[in-house]
Amino acid sequence: MQYIPESQSSSVVTHEMAFEAIREALIAACSDTSKVFPALIAHGSDVNNRFSVKSGATDTLAGLKMGFIWPGNALKGLKTHNSVTVLFNQDSGGVDAVIESGVVNAYRTAAADAVATHVLARQDSTILTVFGAGNQAGYDCLALAKIRPIERVLVVNRDPARAEAFKRRLAEHGLRADLVSADEGCARADIIVTATPSKAPLFDASWVRPGTHISCMGTDGVGKQEIDPLLLEQAELFCDLPEQSVKIGEFQHVARQIVAGTLPLTAIGLVLTGQAKGRSSDQAITVFDSSGIALQDLHIAQRILQACNS
Repeated sequence: MQYIPESQSSSVVTHEMAFEAIREALIAACSDTSKVFPALIAHGSDVNNRFSVKSGATDTLAGLKMGFIWPGNALKGLKTHNSVTVLFNQDSGGVDAVIESGVVNAYRTAAADAVATHVLARQDSTILTVFGAGNQAGYDCLALAKIRPIERVLVVNRDPARAEAFKRRLAEHGLRADLVSADEGCARADIIVTATPSKAPLFDASWVRPGTHISCMGTDGVGKQEIDPLLLEQAELFCDLPEQSVKIGEFQHVARQIVAGTLPLTAIGLVLTGQAKGRSSDQAITVFDSSGIALQDLHIAQRILQACNS
């Protein structure tokens, strides 16, 4: 068994590596030879400490990712989010590799946003609005800046001090940012990213202008919500895995319409392979829901192993 510590996995991962790995994973999710198993959402002895187990298999890979959210760690100066990925031995069973993947997970999640945005957002998109100013939101901004000519990032956050720190973080990477209200952020945006733990819509459907692309990155559990259902009913909907999105993703809030077939939902992997159409026009509003699937973790873990062993 090979063990890859956080220090090693974080030193080899890049946005480019993540983009290619996650693109492969989203395509694999639409293949008959791949399987994504139901996600386990659980908690520790303290119900505020949550963890998830996501597992899956392809014709060459099998394994799982454990994700941890321990909010109290912030007061201890420790990371509140962490991840570990396990790859199984396909021939004999057992564990082939254990990879500490806290930083890798941030790249992986941002890459899912970038891969979907690359095929759904208008080519002339230059204004990015981000709801949230946490660690993941920063990775998403950097990933999107690599696939669209982002000229300005508009930051919406309830904590001014945290938002200012986030603005400085982006500036270190050459991204200019302004702090704005939710309505202004929506009115000016070409692309909107939501990266929050919200349990209620972050903005009104009427604030979003035609032609906007929205990536929902924060909804990955029952009861979580970032988007006004009225907006979803007007938009063109895409996701990483339809059956998971309607259970724990953003589209749980319009699941009845999706299951009934009155609201179409397309797996982004089908768009990537040309089997389905993406944005229908420059005036359409597109929404991508990323609830996160194990195949993403397995594919990027394989790339990490290859980089560490080369």
